Formats: sequence, C-alpha cells, structure tokens
Amino acid sequence: MSRIADIYRRIAADDRPEVFVTLRPETDVQADYDAAVAAGGPLAGIILAVKDNVDVAGLPTTAACPGYAYTAERDAAAVAALRAAGAVVIGKTNLDQFATGLVGTRSPYGAVRNAHRPDYVSGGSSSGSAVAVALDYADIAIGTDTAGSGRVPAAFQGVVGIKPTIGAVSTDGVIPACASYDCVSVFARDTDAANRAMAIMGATGPRAWPADAPLAAAPDATVAVPAELPGLNDAWRQAFERVVAQAEQAGLRVTRIDVADFLAAGRLLYGGALVAERYSAVGEYLATAGPDAGVDPIVAGIITAAGELPAYRLATDQQRLRELAERTRSILDGCAGLLVPTAPRHPTIADVAADPVGVNSELGAYATFCNLLDLCAVAVPAGETDDGAPFGISVLAPAGHDAVALDLAARITGAPSPEPWNTEFVGALDLAVFGAHLRGQPLERELTALGARWAGPVATAPEYRLVALDTVPPKPGLVHDPIDGRSIRGELWRISPAALGTFLSRLPAPMTLGAVRLNDERSVVGFSCQASALATARLLHVDHWLDRDAAPRS
Repeated sequence: MSRIADIYRRIAADDRPEVFVTLRPETDVQADYDAAVAAGGPLAGIILAVKDNVDVAGLPTTAACPGYAYTAERDAAAVAALRAAGAVVIGKTNLDQFATGLVGTRSPYGAVRNAHRPDYVSGGSSSGSAVAVALDYADIAIGTDTAGSGRVPAAFQGVVGIKPTIGAVSTDGVIPACASYDCVSVFARDTDAANRAMAIMGATGPRAWPADAPLAAAPDATVAVPAELPGLNDAWRQAFERVVAQAEQAGLRVTRIDVADFLAAGRLLYGGALVAERYSAVGEYLATAGPDAGVDPIVAGIITAAGELPAYRLATDQQRLRELAERTRSILDGCAGLLVPTAPRHPTIADVAADPVGVNSELGAYATFCNLLDLCAVAVPAGETDDGAPFGISVLAPAGHDAVALDLAARITGAPSPEPWNTEFVGALDLAVFGAHLRGQPLERELTALGARWAGPVATAPEYRLVALDTVPPKPGLVHDPIDGRSIRGELWRISPAALGTFLSRLPAPMTLGAVRLNDERSVVGFSCQASALATARLLHVDHWLDRDAAPRS
C-alpha cells in the first residue's frame, strides 16, 4: 500500500470529519506526491496540511465560515514556498472561525476533538492543523498565531509548534486576524521537521533580521521563569517545576521573575481596544452576514463589539502596550529567554460549552502576550501532568532571537538542536578557531557571549604552525608556514556579521582574522597572527592539536 493510500485509509477509519474543511481527492494527492518525489527538493514528498484561513490555489478558503468562502487564485506566499520545495498539500484544516479563539470548538464544521483525548479540546485556532500532524495525516502543517494559536494546539496534541518573529514569514495570502500581530506558524512531530519547514517559509519574510542576531544560547545562559503561576493546579505546577529542573540539569541558570506585566499585556488584545484590528479585518462582513452564512455567534460577538470602540481607546491601549513592552524588556535584560507553560490547563469540550469566553481567556494566559511584546516562541511537548493531561512548555525570546528559542527548547527537553532555520537569513559566517577558543577552553565564552554556534571540528590544510603569544591569558596563534607546516585541529563556529565585527574589534594584538585554508580546500575566516609576532614568539609543541589523519605534505 502506498503512503498516500495508507493516510486516506486511516482518515476514513478514524472518523474525524471535523479535522479537514476540504480534503483533496486521494488520486490528486497521489499524483502530486509522485511528481514531487521524482522532482526532488528539500521537502520532496512531505505531506502538508494548511489552515483554512491561508490560501491554496484552486481550493476554497473559508476561515471556517461557509458564507465567507472564496476559491483562491494563487497560493499564499508560505504555501508557495513549501510546495516549490516539494511539499504536497493534502487539504485545508478546520479552525476557530476567523482565527478567533484558543479552543478549537468555534466552527460550524464541528469542534475539533483532541487527537489523544477526544472529550477534550484540541486548542485553537489552528486546531485542525495540529490534530492532522498528531494523527499522522500530515508531516507538517501551516497554522497562524496571533494570540497563541500556533502553540496551544501544539501543547494539547504533544507536537512541536514554531511561532517565528513577526514578519519573519510573509502573511501574503492569509486572512488577517490582527494584522499587526499575525504570524504564520508551523506544526510538526519534532523540532527537526518544524525547523526544516521554517527554513523554507522564512525565505518569504519581509522583516530584516538584525545584523547581530544570535544563533545559539550560551551554555550557561540565564532563563527566566515565572515566580508565580496563576491558573495552574498542583499537578500542572509540578509538571512545570520538573521542566525547570531539567533546564538546570542542562546547565542553564534559572531566575524567577514577576510576570504580572506580561500577563497584563496579553489581556490588552481582547480585554482592550486592540481587538479593533479584528473588526477592521472582517467586522463589516460579520455585521451584515445573513443567517445562512454559518457565523459562530461567539466569534461574531467578540469581533462586532469591537466596531463600537472609540479611537481614543485604541490610542490609549497602544500607549499602555508600549509602556508594558519597555518594562518587560527590562525584566528580561540579561536573560536569553522566558520559559512558560504553554497553557495553564486542558479543558474538556463540555467545559468550553459551559463557559466559552472564560475558558478561552484562561488558555491564553501564557500565550497571548507573546506577539504583542514582539517575541518569538517555540512550543514543545514536555510529557504529562500527574493527572494525565498533556503538558507543553514554550520558550520565548526577543524578536530576531528565534535560534536562541529553538536552542533552549531543545536543550531543556533533551532533544537534538538542529541548525537554526534562520541561519541563512541572518547571513551567518563561518569562523575557524584554534587553541584557547575551542569548546571547553578559557576563551570559548568570547564566542558564546556573541551568540555564536558551534558547527563541528575542522582541520587546516597542512601548511600552518602554532606559536605561543605573550597575551593574558596565554594563547597560541596560528601562522601560515607553507614550508614546514602541519594540519592543525580546530573548530568551526557560525556567527552573525555584526557579532564577528565585535569579536574582531576585541582581539588583542598581535591576533587578527584572515583567510584560513582547511584540509577540504575550503577557505574560511579564521585566526591568524600579525607577522610582527613571529620575531618574539616561540613555536609550540602541539601534538594534541595536530590532525593525525591529515595526509603528509608532498
């Protein structure tokens, strides 16, 4: 049985009609799959589900509102990028209508049940996308995230959700929720798959990356965690504290902070006038939609009420948000990231039916502030609570520090840390280091403090020597010696252009940076010494730095 046939067999057997709003015919998907595998590409044959507020050419876009539906003429930018890389769209997934909600129940196409506990919510608004990945109907799925929709469903399904820096992925072809804070996100079963998808979608982003964007967190980086955890019962608190202990065991430093300002910022999205952006997006449609349009009354109530807000309220809340953003930046000063529970509890579908607005608001406590404060986030599963609920954590970091969030999430959970998806977009450079800057050596911190990322061992071509430099602390210097040189073992680190400039400006004489030829014929930036140093330097006995596998000089 082909893979596509097996997926469609399981979709039929599982009886989950609420997951997809539009499921493409099996024969069409099989044909696209065969063509993608034959053509090759970085994502060849990867099965992609797309949230139904994101356009796929030739398929209806409904935003979970039948009366609003239209047939897309072209792919959204993120979809186009993934398809060009070989991904195959299987269908459009259900969502909280107009991406308004964190529960996954606000849809005329049915409440999306949790992948593992069908009486419980899947989380929204990207409910169908997360469930499609969790049930192995898709390898990756596009979601959107304005208030936590790319993270809460990930936590409840036990999958990975990456919410990038705002503007890192184009929102062209996405029905806006709150355009200033909307992000295209991705779900996958592990960080490697999510990271690969983000590397493709990230090429569409209009936002420029900061020149000093870090590519990793320092080995002993400080991570902030909430001093208080409002909304969590004892079982959920204990689950979170176990993760905090894992962070410390991974060598990270933990500092407890007051998160009141973060939570206050989050409440501004729905509890203040910022929700006016949702009215700007679809409010006029909802205000005039007829009874047969399939409008969810809770969604309509939230969005249409925003049309009555006076302009001064929006200006006031925007100013309030700027103040909170400044204060929270100060709180996180010196911290590589903020570790929070993705959600405070896992409610049943019946809980939401009894209190649809209240429960929804609870679920966003640790998620909604993220985009308002211009943070990026990675949501990863972290086991279960003692009462059997799926538990997930999110690592948040400042805008542009997406690689740090990914690195910290992997280290805390013990998962492999993939090459960050934004390495290419940052314009990262390779830097060869030797001697005192190697991992575990005294000057490694000079690299990690600048966000450099270890990329593996290397060796020079057999035309270099090391000399002892009269520096504090003492260190070896690499010199070019084409006559009596050796192959010297070192390491490759990746570093942003601005960070490399900072690093160079701090190098003490006679050290400098220049072209170093490696034994695989590559030429990279690396350490060297000014010629004047050779007059007083002495050659080092460097047996432990020699590359014993290098071919001898001819």
